[in-house]
Amino acid sequence: MVKAVAIKNRVMKTVLILGANSDVAKEAMQLYIQQGWQVIAASRSLSEIDQFIATRNLPSERIITRYFDATAFGDHAAFYAGLPAKPNIVLYAAGFQVTNEEALLSWEGSYRMINVLYAGAVSILNLVATDGGNPGLERIVGLSSLSGVRGRKSNFIYGSTKAAFTTYLAGLRQHLEPRKVVVNAIIAGYIRSKLTAHLDLPESLLMEPAFIARHVTGAGRRFIIVPGWKWKIIYTILRILPENLVARLP
Repeated sequence: MVKAVAIKNRVMKTVLILGANSDVAKEAMQLYIQQGWQVIAASRSLSEIDQFIATRNLPSERIITRYFDATAFGDHAAFYAGLPAKPNIVLYAAGFQVTNEEALLSWEGSYRMINVLYAGAVSILNLVATDGGNPGLERIVGLSSLSGVRGRKSNFIYGSTKAAFTTYLAGLRQHLEPRKVVVNAIIAGYIRSKLTAHLDLPESLLMEPAFIARHVTGAGRRFIIVPGWKWKIIYTILRILPENLVARLP
């Protein structure tokens, strides 16, 4: 009976997942459900989320799906105002990526990465952060990337959007500190996902979405969270490496 009461009380709290169709977001959704949270899964691909819920046999009564397009800035205010519950946790996991060569040759690819990975995040998270009618906001988690730590010739366009996103989250953390709202940036390395399936990445450095999701749902108070010991070493090296050596990296 005590266990049932505890779960019932936790269900009253809500996690809003933006970009819920990403591989990491779907794994995080399952973990949040297991921890007793209600989830609002927001994405452009609601049919794929429904399929995931059915495949994993997740309790549909604990998951609310909503259409969300990170690039439809004009719709964000109405989307947020129309949520069935105020979120206690918000996870921004929307993703999009093309190769650096494609981004250089096609402004459309660059522009979409900028909008999905940075501008869309700022648009919706500004609404979350400035909502004075939500005193229950506890945490905002952003899925960023090691690609944003230093500019590198192989992926500087994608990396620049992640660098901007991490910087935004850092300032947002300071802004929300008086309200005791925690902001976390998950600085992830290579993830085995549908976004990276077309890339030639070293197998020894690939991380599973479920592994990253555990760091998302288990985030403490630290701002920067780098999953994986190999990537912690790489992150540290990238931060201290002189620019002339960074320029030699692929």
